Amino acid sequence: MAWILLIVAGVLEVVMALSLKMSNGLSHLWWTISFLTFAVLSFGLLSYALKSLEVGTAYAVWTGIGAVGTAVIGMIAMGDNVSFPRIASIALIVIGVVGLNLAGGAH
Repeated sequence: MAWILLIVAGVLEVVMALSLKMSNGLSHLWWTISFLTFAVLSFGLLSYALKSLEVGTAYAVWTGIGAVGTAVIGMIAMGDNVSFPRIASIALIVIGVVGLNLAGGAH
């Protein structure tokens, strides 16, 4: 159950980051409220998942989902630059998170 909550928290981190972008420096009220709401939800679920998961692995998975998800959506939907180095870097993040889990971070 903790892993499911952690994955949901990571997805909410993506929504949080995109809301922050759309808030235009926290100057758009509804996007700012969206950012704050998803930040609280994401951190709350991460906190709950940390009750039974190792902090290093859980945090790496949470930030990995957030970083990869935000980068991919930025490239697909928001006009962010798409290049081989960016895609390779995203792949390295995924490899690193998987590596942490294979190294015994999950229990």
